[in-house]
Amino acid sequence: MTTTITHWAGGAPFAGTSDRTAPVTNPATGAVTGELALASRADADHVIAAASAAAQEWGRTSLARRTQVMFAFRELLNARKGELAQIITSEHGKVLSDAMGEIARGQEVVEFACGISHLLKGGHSESASTGVDVHSKRDPLGVVGIISPFNFPAMVPMWFFPVAIASGNAVVLKPSEKDPSASLWLAALWQEAGLPDGVFNVLQGDKEAVDALLEHPDVQAISFVGSTPIAEYVYENASKHGKRVQALGGAKNHMVVLPDADLDLAADSAVNAGYGSAGERCMAISVLVAVGSVADELVARIADRTHTLVTGDGNPSDGSKEADMGPLVTRAHRDKVASYIDSGEKAGAKVVVDGREVQAQGAADGFWLGPTLFDNVTPEMEIYHEEIFGPVLSVVRVETYDEAVALINANPYGNGTAIFTNDGGAARRFEADVHVGMIGVNVPIPVPVAYYSFGGWKRSLMGDTHAHGVEGVHFFTRGKVVTTRWIDPANRPEGGLELGFPRNV
Repeated sequence: MTTTITHWAGGAPFAGTSDRTAPVTNPATGAVTGELALASRADADHVIAAASAAAQEWGRTSLARRTQVMFAFRELLNARKGELAQIITSEHGKVLSDAMGEIARGQEVVEFACGISHLLKGGHSESASTGVDVHSKRDPLGVVGIISPFNFPAMVPMWFFPVAIASGNAVVLKPSEKDPSASLWLAALWQEAGLPDGVFNVLQGDKEAVDALLEHPDVQAISFVGSTPIAEYVYENASKHGKRVQALGGAKNHMVVLPDADLDLAADSAVNAGYGSAGERCMAISVLVAVGSVADELVARIADRTHTLVTGDGNPSDGSKEADMGPLVTRAHRDKVASYIDSGEKAGAKVVVDGREVQAQGAADGFWLGPTLFDNVTPEMEIYHEEIFGPVLSVVRVETYDEAVALINANPYGNGTAIFTNDGGAARRFEADVHVGMIGVNVPIPVPVAYYSFGGWKRSLMGDTHAHGVEGVHFFTRGKVVTTRWIDPANRPEGGLELGFPRNV
C-alpha cells in the first residue's frame, strides 16, 4: 500500500491543489511506497504565506522562549531518533546505523543552537561622542528557504533550520522528492516541542517549488545543498531576486596517502569514506592519491577489506544481520553510476573490485551496486573528473607530494580532502598548500563539528557563507547599529542650526 505525502503549512498537513505527484520508492525492494504531492505555484504561495504570518511574532519572541523550544526539540529528537532513522532507511536506503549517525551529526547543530543567545549578543559603546551611545544588534531576516538533497534528508536540513529558527526566522523546507517523509516527521516534532504554528513549514515538489522559493518576495534567504550545476542555478536566480544565498555544490574529494602513513589505518579509512552510504555523500572520498611506493600494498589492502563488505537491505525484515552498505537511492541513479564503471573500464583503468557483480543480501528488485575499486586512474578519465556519487573509489598514482597537491588544486571542486601521514611537518604544510575548505589529517571525512562552519571552496560553494557555526548565525540575521542621545535636562547643550556633516566630539 502507498501513502500520500503532503506539504506542511501553519502547523498541519496541507494537501495542496496540484494534481501532479511523483512516486517514492524503497530502494532495497524497488517497491513504490508513497505518492508525493508536487507543489504548484499556488501551493507554494500558501506555504510561504503561513511562514510569513508567523515570522514577525516569532522574531519578537524572547530569546529565553526560543531556546526553551530548541531544548525541547533536542530532547524529543534524542528520545525518538530511532523512528527517524527507520524513515530515512526506508526511503534513502542507507543502513540504520548510518542513518543514526546522520541524525547524531544533525543533532549537534540543534545543541549548538540551544546556545544561540550568546551569539546574538550585540556590542555597546557608551559616550562614543559627547552624550551619545552606540549599540549593535542582530535581527532575524523573516522567512528563509532551505532546499536540501536526497543523501541526508535529516542532517542537511539540520545544518540550517536550528540556527535559523533560534535566530527568530520562519522556515520553509523543500526536501528532495526522493526521500521526503523525514521532513514531515521533523515538522510534527517541532510542533510537539512547542514551536508556534507556521514557524516550520514543508513545501514538497520539484523545480516549480524551487523556483517559487527563489522568486517569492517574502523569502529573504536561500540555503541549498546539491550538485554544482543546480547550486549555480539557485545562486544566480535567488541573487537576482534580491536574496542572500548559501549554495553548497558538488565535490571530488581526494585522500592523499604518503609513504610513511599507517597503511592499515589508511586502508580502513579509504573503505569507510569511499563506500559508506554507498558513496552518496558530498564528503565521500572518491579519489585516493597514492604517493610513491605505497600504491601496490595500499590497493591490495583496500581490495581485501572491500571483499568482506556485505551489500544489502539496511533494515532487513527477516531478522538477518544489517548490511554494511545499502542500495543506491533510485534505479536511474544506480544505472548512471554503473555507466561510470563501464566508462572507466573502457578508458583503461584497472578494475580491481567490480561492484556490478555484487550478490546483494536483499530483494532482487533493489537498486544494488557493490563497492568498486579502480587502479591506475588518470586525470583525463571521466571517472576521475566527474562527481559519480556512488560506491566507486579511484586510485591515482603519483611520485611526489608536490604532484599530489597539484592534482588537488587543479580540480575545480574544493569541498574536502585528507592526508594520511605520520609526518607532522608534511601535514602542516598540506594544510597551507591545498585550496580546499575542509581538511582532514588522518581523518578521512573531515566534517567539522557544529561550532565550526561547513563549506568548501571553488565550485563547491556559491556565495561566501558556509553552513552552521558563527557564519550560519550571521547568515540568518542582519546587523543593525543604533546611535542614541538622551538629553539631560540639568545639563542641556546649546542648540542652534549646524548644516555641516556631524562630527564626533
